[in-house]
Amino acid sequence: MITNLQDTVTLNNGVKMPGFGLGVYKASMEETVHSVKTALQHGYRHIDTASYYQNEEGVGKAIKESGIPREEIFVTSKVWNEQQGYENTLKAFDESLQKLDLDYLDLYLVHWPVSGKYKDTWRALEKLYTDGKVRAIGVSNFQAYHLEDLLKDAKVKPVINQVEYHPHLTQLEVKEFCEKEDIQLEAWSPLKKGRLLDVPLLVQLAEKYGKTPAQIILRWDVQNNVITIPKSVKEERIVENADIFDFALTDEEMQQINDLNMDDRSGPNPDDF
Repeated sequence: MITNLQDTVTLNNGVKMPGFGLGVYKASMEETVHSVKTALQHGYRHIDTASYYQNEEGVGKAIKESGIPREEIFVTSKVWNEQQGYENTLKAFDESLQKLDLDYLDLYLVHWPVSGKYKDTWRALEKLYTDGKVRAIGVSNFQAYHLEDLLKDAKVKPVINQVEYHPHLTQLEVKEFCEKEDIQLEAWSPLKKGRLLDVPLLVQLAEKYGKTPAQIILRWDVQNNVITIPKSVKEERIVENADIFDFALTDEEMQQINDLNMDDRSGPNPDDF
């Protein structure tokens, strides 16, 4: 379990990845530059984007303007569904790298398990990895059966599965499979797009610890050993989200939050996306 904002998780290939980061989904280019620079100024060292977000240039610009050495920042991007397939993925990666204005990526993910394509896409990621263009490769939104299928032919095991994960969607089957296979789970939309902030248990725990319901959820992520990347474009919220390392939830409280699960998604279902 990470104990501070810059603490890292060691992935199955030995690469160290900060266990807490900033997501930039649906942030405009201007918002992205501002939020990434703000996050980096306040100690964040992990930024998560994707070609689909259309703000990779903003991430790259913010990194350049931050003055922080590139090697201290962990950058993730993802190949979108329409870009999948072997040759298309290699091309998409080059485009992302160009937009980010970086020499390499720290982590590159298959954004969704596109039927009939994700294995060819994975072969392309393996080539990028063996060629040294990316330090680690992984997947996003893969169910356990997608991972089982991928692992049958994979030469390189994914280091990450980034999925929608929050107290209303605890993804037990996926989490258990990933733990068994030493694939790190990472949460997108950890706050369920703000829809959990009035849940009575979370409000009660927030009052107990002098925190916000959002901070309770993000602490729950960390104590569940799940990497988390809450998105915000407001400085106050970016700072607040990361202020979760001065308290700990009890085992009983962790279980109470686990029990809020409703298998309820705020985003698409990978089974029919």
